[in-house]
Amino acid sequence: MKSFMDALKSGVLVCDGAMGTMLYSKGVYINQCFDELNLSAPHLIRSIHAEYLKAGAMILETNTYGANRHRLAPFGLEAKTTEINAKGVSIAKKVARNHAYVAGAVGRLKSTVLLRDMLTPDDIRAIYAEQIEALATSGVDLILIETISSFKMMSLAIEAVRQVCDLPIVAQMTVTEEGATIYGDEPEEIAEFLKDQKVEVGGLNCSVGPQQMLDAIERMAKTKDLLISAQPNAGQPKLVEGRYMYLCSPEYMAEYARRFIAKGASIVGGCCGTTPAHIAAIAAAVKSTTNGAFEVFDVQLELEQDEILKAEAEREPTRFEQAMKKGFTLSIELNPPRGVGIERVLERAAMIKEAGVDAINIADGPRASARMSPIVLGNVIEREVGIDVIVHFCCRDRNIVALQADLMAAYVAGLRNVLLITGDPPKMGDYPLSTAVFDVDSIGLSKITRNLNLGLDLAGKTISRPTEFFIGVGVNPGAIDLEEELRRFAAKKEAGAQFAMTQPVYEPGLLENFLERSKGIDIPIFVGILPLISYRNAEFLHNEVPGMAVPKEVRERMRHATSGEEAKQEGIAIASDALQLAIGMDRIVGAYLIPPLGQVDLALQVIERVDLPSRG
Repeated sequence: MKSFMDALKSGVLVCDGAMGTMLYSKGVYINQCFDELNLSAPHLIRSIHAEYLKAGAMILETNTYGANRHRLAPFGLEAKTTEINAKGVSIAKKVARNHAYVAGAVGRLKSTVLLRDMLTPDDIRAIYAEQIEALATSGVDLILIETISSFKMMSLAIEAVRQVCDLPIVAQMTVTEEGATIYGDEPEEIAEFLKDQKVEVGGLNCSVGPQQMLDAIERMAKTKDLLISAQPNAGQPKLVEGRYMYLCSPEYMAEYARRFIAKGASIVGGCCGTTPAHIAAIAAAVKSTTNGAFEVFDVQLELEQDEILKAEAEREPTRFEQAMKKGFTLSIELNPPRGVGIERVLERAAMIKEAGVDAINIADGPRASARMSPIVLGNVIEREVGIDVIVHFCCRDRNIVALQADLMAAYVAGLRNVLLITGDPPKMGDYPLSTAVFDVDSIGLSKITRNLNLGLDLAGKTISRPTEFFIGVGVNPGAIDLEEELRRFAAKKEAGAQFAMTQPVYEPGLLENFLERSKGIDIPIFVGILPLISYRNAEFLHNEVPGMAVPKEVRERMRHATSGEEAKQEGIAIASDALQLAIGMDRIVGAYLIPPLGQVDLALQVIERVDLPSRG
C-alpha cells in the first residue's frame, strides 16, 4: 500500500463517520466513556470500523477522540491512557489490514475555559504528547487532530505531535453556523494559520452541517499550498419525539461531498450523526467524481479469527455432526403441520429413525405458508423420538431482534443444528399481501449465529453464555447466475457456515461443475434429493419454484410414465441414480432427502436402492 501522502496526491480520500453516533445506536449510553470500550468491548469497536471499511472509508479513525488523561480523569481512567490508545490502534489496524489508513484521533481537552484557569501551555502540550506518543508507537499512519476551536490549543497539539513523531498531520478546526471559530477567526485566517503550522492537511469538522461548511471550505481552499479536508455533521440535531436526531440523508451528504471536492477538498468524510450509510454514499460520490485512491473493499469483521477458532474448538459436536465423521450421512425433511396436531409428524419421524437415518430437517414456513414453529416441533421430536433435528431459520418473517430471540430460544430448547436460509417471498404463498422483513439474508444470519456462538449479540453485547450451534446454509448448484451463487457461497462460509445442503439435484454434471468451481470453499456438502411423483409435479417444480431446475430429459421421463404408480417409481429411480452418482464426489458427505408431499416412504425407497458407503 502506498504511503498516506502518496495516496493524497493520487486521489480524494474518504474518511469514516461518527463513532459516538454508532455506539449510541448500539445501546451504549452517552454518559459512558466511549474510549474505554477499546478495553471492555473491542468486538463492538471492531464491528463499527468494519462497517465503515465496507462502506468505502479509506481512513479509519481510532476510537481515541477523548483518550487523553484530562478527559479520562473524571472516569478514573487516567492511568490507562497509554493502554486505551494502544488498544484503539490495534483494533483499527486489524480491521484496516492494508486496505485503509489508520488515523490516530486526537480531540480537544475538557473545556477551554477550565484549561485557561487550570493548565499551563506546558501542561496541555504534555497531555497531548502522552496520548500521541501512544498512538504513534502503536503504528498509526497519521495523526488527526479534530474539533479544535482555538488556534492556541491547535498549535500546542501540533507541537506535541512534532515532539514525539514525524507522522503526517491532518488538523481540523471547528466553526459555528456563521462560518468562524467561537473566537471570531474567519476561514481565510484558519487556512493561513494551518498553512503556517506546516500541517499536511488542514480543514474543518463537526459543529455544522454540510451546507454551512461548504462556504467556509471554499474560502479556505483559496489559500495555496494547503490540502483541505471536510467532515461535517449530518446537519444540526433536531428534537424529534424526545430524541435529538441528525436528519441529513446519505444522498444529501453525498451531494455535498461532490461540492467539497469541486471546491478543492482532498479528504471528505463525516462527523456527528453520520453512519456507514452516509459514508457509503460519500464513497460512491467520490468514485463517480474522481478516480479515487482505492477500490471499495467488501470487508466483514465482527470478531478476530483466533476468537472464532477458539470458540469452534470448544464447541461440543452434535450427534448429527458426529455421524458425519463416521461416514455418509442422511437427513430427511419434514414440514411442520398447518395446525396444532403433531401425531402424524411424530409417526413419520419415528419411521425415519427406524430406517437408520441420522437427522430430520424441519422446514420454516415452506412456500411462505403458515405452519407450526419448527423450534417447538424440533424440540418435541428430539425429546420424544430421539433423533437429531436440523431446524431451518428463514429471514423472511423476523427482524434481527426476533431472529436472535428465536435462535436463543432454540438453543434453550436443546436444538443445536440449524440451516439458515433467506426464504421464499410471501407472494409465493398463502398470504401474498403479508410483509416480508428480510433485515438480513442467509449471509447476515450466519454472522449473527456465529456471533451468538462467541457469546455476543449483533450489537456486540455479551449474552449470558455462548451458544453452540452447528451452522448450515443452502446452496444451488443449478443457479442461473453461478458466479453470484459461488460468491454468496464463499461469503456464507466466511460468515460462519460449517456445512451446506444443496437444492435438489437431477443432473450430476451440474453438481460436479459446482464442486469443481467451489474447490476453495472447503466445508462439507449434502446433496439435495427430491423424488418426483408425476410429470405435473416436475413441471411445477421447474417453472414455479425459485431455485429449482428439472432438466428437460428428466421431465420427459416423467411425462412418459403411464400411471401414477409408474410415475412414482420413475421418480424414485431418477432420484436414486442422482444420489448414487453423487456418492464419492469431493466434499459430498451425505444426502438431504425431501419427501414429495410428505411421503416419507418414497424418500426411504430412494435410500434402499442406493449402495451406500459403509460407516466406520
